[in-house]
Amino acid sequence: MDIEQLNIDHRIDDQIKVVEGPAGFPFIKVSNDSASAVISVYGGQVLSFQPANEQHNLMFLSQLAYYAPGKSIKGGSPVCWPWFGPDPEGKGRPAHGFVRTRFWEVMHTEAISSEESKVTLGLADSAETRDIWPNAFMLQLEITVGKSLRLELITRNAGGQPFSITQALHTYFKVGHISRIAVLGLENTEYIDKTDKGARKLQSGPITINREVDRIYRNGSSELVIDDAALDRRICIASRGSHTAVVWNPWEKISAEMGDLEDDDYQRFVCVETTNADTDVAQVLPDGEARLTATYRIERDLPDELKALHVEG
Repeated sequence: MDIEQLNIDHRIDDQIKVVEGPAGFPFIKVSNDSASAVISVYGGQVLSFQPANEQHNLMFLSQLAYYAPGKSIKGGSPVCWPWFGPDPEGKGRPAHGFVRTRFWEVMHTEAISSEESKVTLGLADSAETRDIWPNAFMLQLEITVGKSLRLELITRNAGGQPFSITQALHTYFKVGHISRIAVLGLENTEYIDKTDKGARKLQSGPITINREVDRIYRNGSSELVIDDAALDRRICIASRGSHTAVVWNPWEKISAEMGDLEDDDYQRFVCVETTNADTDVAQVLPDGEARLTATYRIERDLPDELKALHVEG
């Protein structure tokens, strides 16, 4: 991609510019009065979001992340599409679909105000994608950077036949230490425990993490909170278009086995994913669309009931 041409077409002085990232990948840097963000055109992936008054980033990005065609970038908010998890048809296609390893198109940039900026990325079907997944589509990701970060993934069916998808905004949230967090909002919710052969279980109380966690929660709340005692903040997650949520942390063994994670990186992030997963399948009719939306914000003034839930560490 021609970074100079991208700047000619999409740069907005004082808010949005395109720079060269690792491996020559075009990175869109957003900076306004509310926050800064970094977006990779490869993968259509937000890598960083930091409110102006915050010392720490909202997102975790691995120092060992791969920046190479065909590899996904470990951290930020990868887009899993048109399936979440392993190939649903068992054909050997890549886990989590194919769009996180493709270059997207920069469709539009906008300075909404001095405090809010918007970047729209898109990806359409091609002969290559139809060999992998035989459907005509137009995928669009609208990224709004302000006091909060809003991601809206829009799937449009450009063909003559309906298709179904599962998908995820697979966001890695930075935490002070994994032993001192609690995920709130999924209490008394049924989940599938992928570390226990897919057993169905019921969540009792807030989610705390002291081992590998890989769970699909069914019909949980659309308002979730990561209560982070070590960084003295809470991350609020609001979702639309989703009836499932995934909570994932690889823990020590898997983190050490992954070439794009430091051995102890599992201590520094948790994934709380806005998803259509398991039986939560989105059907998209010809000329129709499906929207998956997640909004993230950081709060620092913790109410008493959350302070009481802080995990001692």
